[in-house]
Amino acid sequence: MDRRSFVLGSVAVVAGGASARAQHAGHPALPAAPSSKEPYAKLQGGVPHHMTPEQEAQRVTESPAPKGPQGKWISCAALPLPRSEMAWATSWADRMHIVGGYGEGRVDRPYHHVYDPASDQWLDAAPLPRGANHVSVAADAGRVYALGGFMQQNRGSDQNAYAYDVAANRWDTIAPLPRPRGAGAAVALNGKIHLIGGASEPAAERASVSWHEVYDPKTDKWETRKALPGARDHVGCVAARGVIHVIGGRFNTFEYNTDLHHVYLPERDTWELRAALPTTRSGHGLVVYRDRLFAMGGESGVVQNGQLTQGKVFGQMESYDPASDTWQSHAPMLTPRHAVGATVIGDWIYVAGGGAVLGGAVQSAIHEAFTLA
Repeated sequence: MDRRSFVLGSVAVVAGGASARAQHAGHPALPAAPSSKEPYAKLQGGVPHHMTPEQEAQRVTESPAPKGPQGKWISCAALPLPRSEMAWATSWADRMHIVGGYGEGRVDRPYHHVYDPASDQWLDAAPLPRGANHVSVAADAGRVYALGGFMQQNRGSDQNAYAYDVAANRWDTIAPLPRPRGAGAAVALNGKIHLIGGASEPAAERASVSWHEVYDPKTDKWETRKALPGARDHVGCVAARGVIHVIGGRFNTFEYNTDLHHVYLPERDTWELRAALPTTRSGHGLVVYRDRLFAMGGESGVVQNGQLTQGKVFGQMESYDPASDTWQSHAPMLTPRHAVGATVIGDWIYVAGGGAVLGGAVQSAIHEAFTLA
């Protein structure tokens, strides 16, 4: 995608984008955050970047899963700036929230951008009390939870935990995590927030963990549940039909990705296996859409003598049917990315930002949406 196409696609469907402030039922008025004029930026220096042919060659879109309805992708308003490693996104009252991540040459950003699909524009909300990347997020009962994260580039985990009051546009400190971690999976189920997997200390090893801890907003306390079978991080995680699905991810690094698909059964406090993810990957998005689980994006690669090689940035869109325990594939992303912010609002899956190449070297402001309509 060239810069001109990016800019045009980002503003083509904006309604009321000139407004300095935007308001939505159930939300306070928030200042508008104009879309970035540049689709990519380097982490090193935070300067605009133009993808090279070698970098674009990392993109992979072929899926081994049987073809299902293809659906379609469109371009939406670009993020206010190129960013990645948000891990991942959440939504409340028909708006998407993306917090933390890499951007502007830093890895400890407190960004909190909110997307309003009704006007196709981004808004600036109260920033995180402290900047971090790979912050786990989930939304429930009018609050957005931001849990843990890394203070350094993909390492150096912490125990901080916050809850954002959507109506008040305010972050409150809640009970810290029992153990520090980043790149974990957060999901709301039955009024509680589950935090599963991730990576922790020592920072030099950045080892994956299988921890499963649950936060109760009523008591402001954490409890321990049965650990995830197979420690891993950068997974896809959603709650559907009363259970939690944890799909894909990595053992320590993207060199050791997995296609594992586990389901947590809360009434029995146990895990069971389900059909494996067709494309083995980590750093992908996962959402529930039309009673299916849709996985998109991700990355894999090899590190040799300290250099990244065999890089792959995935664009596959694959969906899982819990009723039949089967997968199928759909139209791939227009722009393959990993470490994206992905969520569902209405009949659309919104996928914003993310890494444009293997690793964290290049961030993107690209924002695309998928529908089967």
